[in-house]
Amino acid sequence: MISKSTIDQVYETARLEEVIGDFVQLKKSGANFKGLSPFTDERTPSFMVSPVKQIWKDFSSGKGGNVVAFLMEHEHFTYPEAIKYLAKKYNIEVEETQRTDEQKQEANERESMYLVSEFARDHFQHNLWESELGKAIGLSYFKERGFEEETIRSFGLGYCLDHWDDFTKAALEAGYQLNYLEKTGLTIIKEGAAEGESNRKFDRFKGRVMFPIHSMSGRVLGFGGRILGNNKKAAKYLNSPESEIYHKSKVLYGIYFAKKAIAKEDNCFLVEGYTDVIQFYQRGIQNVVSSSGTALTPEQIRLINRLTKNITVLFDGDAAGLRASLRGVDLILEQGMNVKICTFPEGEDPDSFAKNNSLEELQHYLQENSKDFIQFKASLLAEESANDPIKRADTIRDIVNSISKIPDTIKREVYIQECAQIMNISEQVLFNTLAQIGQKALSDAGKKAREAQKAFEVVKSEPVQEKIDLQYELERKIIEVLLLYGNEEEEFEDLLLRENEAGDLVLEPESMAAKVYEKIFLDLQEDEIELTHEKFRTIYYLLISSLSENEDFSINTFLTDLDRELVEEVSSILMEEERYTLHQWERKDIYPKEKQAGVSQLVSETILTLRCYLIKKRIHSLQQNTEGSSEDHRETLEEIMNYLQLNTLLNKKLNRVLS
Repeated sequence: MISKSTIDQVYETARLEEVIGDFVQLKKSGANFKGLSPFTDERTPSFMVSPVKQIWKDFSSGKGGNVVAFLMEHEHFTYPEAIKYLAKKYNIEVEETQRTDEQKQEANERESMYLVSEFARDHFQHNLWESELGKAIGLSYFKERGFEEETIRSFGLGYCLDHWDDFTKAALEAGYQLNYLEKTGLTIIKEGAAEGESNRKFDRFKGRVMFPIHSMSGRVLGFGGRILGNNKKAAKYLNSPESEIYHKSKVLYGIYFAKKAIAKEDNCFLVEGYTDVIQFYQRGIQNVVSSSGTALTPEQIRLINRLTKNITVLFDGDAAGLRASLRGVDLILEQGMNVKICTFPEGEDPDSFAKNNSLEELQHYLQENSKDFIQFKASLLAEESANDPIKRADTIRDIVNSISKIPDTIKREVYIQECAQIMNISEQVLFNTLAQIGQKALSDAGKKAREAQKAFEVVKSEPVQEKIDLQYELERKIIEVLLLYGNEEEEFEDLLLRENEAGDLVLEPESMAAKVYEKIFLDLQEDEIELTHEKFRTIYYLLISSLSENEDFSINTFLTDLDRELVEEVSSILMEEERYTLHQWERKDIYPKEKQAGVSQLVSETILTLRCYLIKKRIHSLQQNTEGSSEDHRETLEEIMNYLQLNTLLNKKLNRVLS
């Protein structure tokens, strides 16, 4: 268990905008920050962060909460893991009891796989630095590649001994279950060939140097292993298999080490291999990641898109597979990102070039040789089709096809103009080709939609206009007021119902000083009003309790005691007004009305409106009881008249005209 003092210190120290800024590129928007949702695929920001309230809200997915909720949602951390992550980030010492073997076994499956992966990283590192074979083989290899000791330790590089089950034995002896060793792919189990023969267990990465693959928050998801021998039957590089925690298509090697530099430099260098990333990082260029030898995927691009809109793809000097690699560029363009391409001299790759050149020389080369994708593609393909009109036509069509992937209309037009100049062809022809490609895409999409429609019959019905649930909105407003102003002391105008000299009922004002939460609680209790929506009712009583017990009530602390569902509800209530800032209405000369009423007026109007609503509801109920009945309803009718009179008085107080 983590001590309460540690948890309190973490919440007091952690800054939400700093933590989320490690995962999402945030831009200032008034008093808040906004960015692209890290939970959905979007091109228009709908993710808001409030530094003042220390909460976030993702309007595209409905998720929201405080700093811990973000880490639990985004990184799939447990609550203790999120606290430990924040403690590490802010150099806070964590007070806790040692995790026992029994606790390891009780951890959930996902967490158990993380624990096994972290143990494996430590074990391989220990082999590299402490064992004779590790130092002689693994460490020597890394040093030959030009990696310094500090770099080797930073990236957690290691070595799996060339023994059948060195790692598996160590993990089992440390109390980790064989089940999770197999699920992470670290151990391979081969069933016994003959009856009665026991299953054989051996290490997947036997005799390989190890590259841990980290999540954006630094958790070990899997490994890449490079063989050092001359075994032609074995793959040069071997990756962990897909698992509950490792999805190759959604991970970028080096993203944990690069994320801050990517956001700071507003550019990401994309390379192919592990050693390319490490060598660049060691040389001083830290905004670099790798797709780890796999074809680039939309999920990987979206990881970068959260941090920057700019990608520079770095290719080896060997042009053999260059054309195939360019397919990844189209994927980047589809995500609305800006792409540059840089190739190294023949025989060089990012690893060797960074190793053999100083930081200044490397930076100068990248700056001078990074071409816009259209220039690069045009020059590359033009060389291939120099004297062949048919090939040249195909080249131009290939370039226009890439341009068609760009979602931004203005960018598309600029690139068409540039392509026309480079390829010496009229813009009109290119625009016509672009329109044909777009028409074909629309036609294909329409065809798919029609096919999907045939698969099931859709019953057409008139669109139902959604009714506003006034009681829901009023109860929601009460929770918002309590959260924002609960502990503030205000001067309230209380309304007392009395008869005047003429015998008419009137509302007489009477001033009273009270805290907002006291006023709301007493008013609702006096009228015997119970919140009807379950979530609001739960939050209401928790709030009243917390406000009455804590003079220094804070939203951040209050959220720590709520379950995830209630945290999302609270953050949704608090961030509702921020939704309008996302639309940038002021650019269209539309200015959303902000809260101008004083707190006491806001409280009074909310309670009065709720009273009016409940009175009307009661009147309607009484009227229904009298319909179609021959009984004497004089008492009921008198009660209805009293309620109507009270409703009129309350609406006058609210300056509302009754029809």
